[in-house]
Amino acid sequence: MAGHSKWANIKHRKGAQDKKRAKQFTRAIKEITVAVKEGGGPDPESNPALRNAISNAKGVNMPKDTIERAVKKASGADADNYEEVTFEGYGPNGIAIFVECTTDNTNRTVASVRSIFSKNGGNLGTNGSLEFLFDKKGVFVLEKEKIEMDLEEFELELIEGGASKIEKEDEFITVYTDFTDFGLMSSKLEELNIETKNSEVQRIPLNTVELPVEDAIKIMNLIEKFEDDDDVQNVYHNLEITDEVIAEMEKEEA
Repeated sequence: MAGHSKWANIKHRKGAQDKKRAKQFTRAIKEITVAVKEGGGPDPESNPALRNAISNAKGVNMPKDTIERAVKKASGADADNYEEVTFEGYGPNGIAIFVECTTDNTNRTVASVRSIFSKNGGNLGTNGSLEFLFDKKGVFVLEKEKIEMDLEEFELELIEGGASKIEKEDEFITVYTDFTDFGLMSSKLEELNIETKNSEVQRIPLNTVELPVEDAIKIMNLIEKFEDDDDVQNVYHNLEITDEVIAEMEKEEA
């Protein structure tokens, strides 16, 4: 897991580019739509999944009126019908890649994901083939500046809320919980009146594979191709993201 949260936090800081923001908004709107249709309606007070989706939308700086329109549309007769599908495969050097999608056309999504794998030295596997390599965890990204209480006291509150691991880097705090404690931590943060930058269930690799920087960058570029696809919500992998890889990625982003 080393390096993953640090790179995610760098992306949170750098995510303001127009292209990235448009993708973040698309992802957030899909999350809101699924939450309204499957989580129990358009009222966030009685729909925890929608509360979480709205919080994530705010985390990527989506305007309030855009969020409200997304909720209204999702609860109407003309709402988009999305299906959540997952894909598992391997990239170059045997790096495991798990892709989560939300789509209104499964055939299109299958063809697109398969194409990205095959054109970049990877191959699409069968569902379930990578489950043993990842552990599902609740992951909450918090901004330090928005936490007004003493940090030691705050950590005790997080532990009470089910935190199994707490990482502090730069201006972010990343909190991990067991998959079953996701709701407990969400409730604890609501109780403390702390909005998350992002909160979701993620697939965390049990072990990571370190590659030479040049090979690792190829994997990161492959992952970015998946993330650029409109149907893709999340991409997980077991590549070890070292400081050297992060430095090279930041150089390319600059």
